[in-house]
Amino acid sequence: MVRIRLRRVGLKNQPAYRIVVQDSEKPRDGRFLEIVGFYNPRTEPGTLTIDEARVFEWMHKGAKPTESVAQLFRTTGTSDRFARLRKGEALEALLEEGKAAEVKRAAPLTTNR
Repeated sequence: MVRIRLRRVGLKNQPAYRIVVQDSEKPRDGRFLEIVGFYNPRTEPGTLTIDEARVFEWMHKGAKPTESVAQLFRTTGTSDRFARLRKGEALEALLEEGKAAEVKRAAPLTTNR
């Protein structure tokens, strides 16, 4: 079975993760099919980049996200957009919505000083 899961990268005690499409029988840091995103929990707020077009394609082919990746997808709204894609909404509109949400997440926080 093909899974979408996290692959650990980074130095000792400084983890970052790639979101990869991989056979479920391969080891965590073993051979993968494709990199579809990046997650760095050490930044404030955490950095998360997802190529939703590729994620949608792999999920359409039957790839299932692991629990941790599914939580990240729920946080970014990717899982909701995939459900709407399955119901018949246009892919282009959903991808534009995802890019707009990513820009909004990446915008720096402003403080009143």
